[in-house]
Amino acid sequence: MVTKEIIIRNEQGFHVRPAQLFVDKASEFRSDLKVRSESGEEADGKSMLDLMTLGLEKGARVTLEVSGPDEQECLQALAELIKSKFGES
Repeated sequence: MVTKEIIIRNEQGFHVRPAQLFVDKASEFRSDLKVRSESGEEADGKSMLDLMTLGLEKGARVTLEVSGPDEQECLQALAELIKSKFGES
């Protein structure tokens, strides 16, 4: 299992479009993925509905927890997606 704390940086936070991009990218990997908010709420990183219930806004710190055969690659790809602000300006 690998983990990484990262900050949501896009202006609108984790709304529908970023959540869908995140789920699409996460689904490319076989590893299990959990996203944990600062308050300790946890979501399945491959479920858009779960992710939306976290209500993550700009500046929110989240922990990505990945476990499985391609965990390193999955963690790196998702961290890069978040750091890129999901392609938003």
